[in-house]
Amino acid sequence: MEASSSRSRSQGGGLTSKRRSGGGGGGGYGLTGQSLNDDTLRSIFSRLDDHFDLAHCSAVCQSWNTIINTAHLMRDLYYKRNPQARGSSSTISVKSYFEALAMNEHASTLARGSAEVHQWIGHDIRATLCRMKSGSVLTGMGDKVLRLWSAESCKYMNEYNVPNSKMLVDFDFDENKIVGLTSSQVCIWKRSGPRSIFQSRGDTFNHGLCMSYADPEVVIGCEDGRAFVYDMYSRSCSSIHRLHPSPVTCLAITDDQLIVGGSTFGNVAIADQTSGQRLGLLKSAFAPTVIRCLSFSANSHLIFAGSSSGYAHCWDLRTLRPLWETRVSPNVIYSAHHLPGDTSTLVVGGIDGVLRLICQRTGDTIRSFIMDAGYPAQSSSRLQAEQKNVRPAESGPRQQVEKKRVHEIAPDARLDNIPMHLRPPIAGLSVGMKKIVTTHGENYIRVWKFRS
Repeated sequence: MEASSSRSRSQGGGLTSKRRSGGGGGGGYGLTGQSLNDDTLRSIFSRLDDHFDLAHCSAVCQSWNTIINTAHLMRDLYYKRNPQARGSSSTISVKSYFEALAMNEHASTLARGSAEVHQWIGHDIRATLCRMKSGSVLTGMGDKVLRLWSAESCKYMNEYNVPNSKMLVDFDFDENKIVGLTSSQVCIWKRSGPRSIFQSRGDTFNHGLCMSYADPEVVIGCEDGRAFVYDMYSRSCSSIHRLHPSPVTCLAITDDQLIVGGSTFGNVAIADQTSGQRLGLLKSAFAPTVIRCLSFSANSHLIFAGSSSGYAHCWDLRTLRPLWETRVSPNVIYSAHHLPGDTSTLVVGGIDGVLRLICQRTGDTIRSFIMDAGYPAQSSSRLQAEQKNVRPAESGPRQQVEKKRVHEIAPDARLDNIPMHLRPPIAGLSVGMKKIVTTHGENYIRVWKFRS
């Protein structure tokens, strides 16, 4: 029997790193990466002129990674591409340069790459909201359970149960904890621990509608137009801000401690969390309309919003003036989001079920997508039957991930000609690196994966 071998190929150098098989057959190593000494490999790697090729090589094995790092080849390639940066303190750092490379790759892939959908049934009843951060996806708000998934493999990771008498209205998470909002309480779960119910020590809120979380604080928008800021460690209310005379529909927190809140009157209020002053009111030329979602770009200081009239809005936070307002959909936009750090692409979705990529600078539609197939073959009732005698905390839901093709449609396509089952409403979406997760008010979850 011929001995088997495992191979890893670098895109830039074309070298092969081969390990000796443990099977029967003789044969030693041929001309492989492991047969070359470090100086030879270093010389080969130094001839690569693309950062991504160099990064792929560094991921082949530990020895290649060590050679590339100790020789500072990434840094040298950066200076080769940017000779004016050598010895200068005014230009961007190497770290910033690579972050910009990653953002450019993300934007380019979304704008011109191919896509496919990975879809699976993730909840017994429905999922209306989703969040994606650091390769993880959190979904829920239908069956009183939040579930955590891997964005890459779509595998179940963990779940978090909501108090029996409560219903979540919003949630968010980071690498350490999950924060959920009910109408009158905040629930906090450690990613690897039990839940704790947030019992406030000062002013309490009622009829909470939305939240924005930036550790260590959570801001809660309420039906009476106020925003409550709570410190999650002292469990006390640090400030209360009157944002609107109408309900606060959505919230965002900026890096400068500003609170941004949308309203049912079509306005967006800006309040200084430190001084308590309301700094301004962003208005739409197409009011009355309900602001349904907000997304803030720290890099460009822009505020994006989606509204009930199908408009996507953009304001400059520095001037408090609108940059553009474009009607991208004939119906409600439920969710708008962009990858933090990306200044090119905004993703919006709503009741018409079309996933749209919008240019952040102009408001023009870059691309529009629907999925080529309808609902998953496995039904909700079948999933419930499978899970009836299974403890979710031990094994989680049984999954069957389906891969579906994506159909790109023209920006001016007649949606009436596209069946509704091919474009179910997008209730929530979140953007990660070359990925978009969507929930549709049903029991399935979709991850749209883009390839360059």
